[in-house]
Amino acid sequence: MAKYVVKRIGLALMTAFIILSLTFILVKLLPFQRPIGGDAQQIAYFDKQLSLGYVYRFDYERTDLGECIYKTPTEFGRAKYYYQVPVMLQYVRWLGNIITKWDWGYSKTFQPNVSASVIIGSRIGYSIRLNIISVIFSVPIGILLGIWAALKKNTMTDHTISTLVMVFISIPSFVLISFVLRIFCYNLGWLPTTWPTDSASLAMKVKGYIVPVFCLSFGSVCGYCRFVRAELCEVMESDYLLLARTKGLTRSQAIVRHAMKNAMVPIFPSILAEFIGILGGSMILEQLYSIPGIGKLFILALNYKDYDLLFVDMAIFTTLGLLAGILLDLSYGFIDPRIRMGAKK
Repeated sequence: MAKYVVKRIGLALMTAFIILSLTFILVKLLPFQRPIGGDAQQIAYFDKQLSLGYVYRFDYERTDLGECIYKTPTEFGRAKYYYQVPVMLQYVRWLGNIITKWDWGYSKTFQPNVSASVIIGSRIGYSIRLNIISVIFSVPIGILLGIWAALKKNTMTDHTISTLVMVFISIPSFVLISFVLRIFCYNLGWLPTTWPTDSASLAMKVKGYIVPVFCLSFGSVCGYCRFVRAELCEVMESDYLLLARTKGLTRSQAIVRHAMKNAMVPIFPSILAEFIGILGGSMILEQLYSIPGIGKLFILALNYKDYDLLFVDMAIFTTLGLLAGILLDLSYGFIDPRIRMGAKK
């Protein structure tokens, strides 16, 4: 197992390196977008890019370095001319800055001249809290509904739950939040229409979680319910469960001691994958509900063409996705001792 874990971590790091490298190179090949703000802000930005090794600065105009991306005002002396460093050289320096100084660059337009890692750090807490709360609500509710449907298989209860699940699971989260906002926020006025500010009261902050948590949990509950029902129904029809009943165990004892334990082997690892799926879905919800998380920040960075900020945000999503894949594989071995990843045949 130890050898397998080390190998998987190494492959994950290599995958993350390839994804981020390709992203950096392809984005840098796009036409350069000048930062917003006055001359002082723009000069400060280009001086930071100079210190990171992404631009050249000269006291005279050059024709052999491509188009001049910025020229300082000439009111107080000679102008300064800034030119882009070749993309591959920028890439090498970008890697060097991350490895040696953990410097991911600075925001260009979203929050000019503020470190991209600082901006991400100030917003990632909102997304993590929101998604953890959604998982805490969706997992037990979905599993309990799935167990209930499996125990009532081929009854009216099972048919009702299965039908509702199939209907509700097809509703996208952004469509659901639109209806919730229209009915409960605008028409009835029971809930806030946008994410409460940090200065809002505790009661208002609690209400602010209701809409996004409900919309994020809704699809997950349906997914867990359908998955648990299918797994539990399959286990309940197995031969070993019939043998347990013939040895004197009641139906409840056989289900609790054997059926549920074996059905949870594929169910529990799916919780980790679901968490990453919710993170991806929260991008749209954060944008619609004005939640200041990294999902909304990803969309804003794309719209503003704030590349350094985009790289850090993408690095987080890439790392979380790869980490979830590793934990997903390892969890099988912990849940079922018969499964050992990387073991010799």
